[in-house]
Amino acid sequence: MEERIQYRHEYKFLLNALDVFAVRARLQAVMPRDPHAGPGGEYRIRSLYFDDAADSALREKLDGLSRRAKFRIRLYNNDDTFIRLEKKVKAAGLGAKISAPLTRQETEQILTGDIAWMAGDGREPLRELYVRMQYDGLRPKTLVDYVREPFLYAPGNVRVTLDRDIRSGGTSTELFSASVPMVPAAEAGVVMEVKFDNFLPRVIQDTIQMNDRGSGTFSKYAASRAVTLY
Repeated sequence: MEERIQYRHEYKFLLNALDVFAVRARLQAVMPRDPHAGPGGEYRIRSLYFDDAADSALREKLDGLSRRAKFRIRLYNNDDTFIRLEKKVKAAGLGAKISAPLTRQETEQILTGDIAWMAGDGREPLRELYVRMQYDGLRPKTLVDYVREPFLYAPGNVRVTLDRDIRSGGTSTELFSASVPMVPAAEAGVVMEVKFDNFLPRVIQDTIQMNDRGSGTFSKYAASRAVTLY
């Protein structure tokens, strides 16, 4: 139920190469890296986003609607033993994520439209995705690839990520294919995302401070769709 959703503050900054060099050095000085990252402190993410025939999720983002949601299936380092279905929710500037694990077989069934089994599934986001696919025409829409460098800070449950090499699969929805042509997403440099619960510690505020940059509303999904829409 929505009342159980844990909303968090989310800020995004689009950085250039000089910004990244400076902010990475500051992050490394005060924040440990996410232990789930590889030896180089980063991992690759591939997301398959869903939308309907009217591109409602895309239009709601571009129009700046306060309350909106979108579904995606996410793969890490091309590992098909760890797949997540995620419902990303936005409300009044706050964000939340409801997720559930998927097997490779379940994912393949969803991608081919074999979804009847989802109706009685006990995983909340699967049941809602079933309803949206069955009655709203939600379908896989586009792939987004990028490399993530994550940092953690326990007070405030802070997570700062640097996302680079953001690429779009255009109209392809072949989540498990290594041969899908992936092209740079429109205007995608390095995106710094800052997420926290109720407060952002002053040391982190100072660490992420960009003197000539304010937070923005960059969307990897919208950038990926721009490759084919504009």
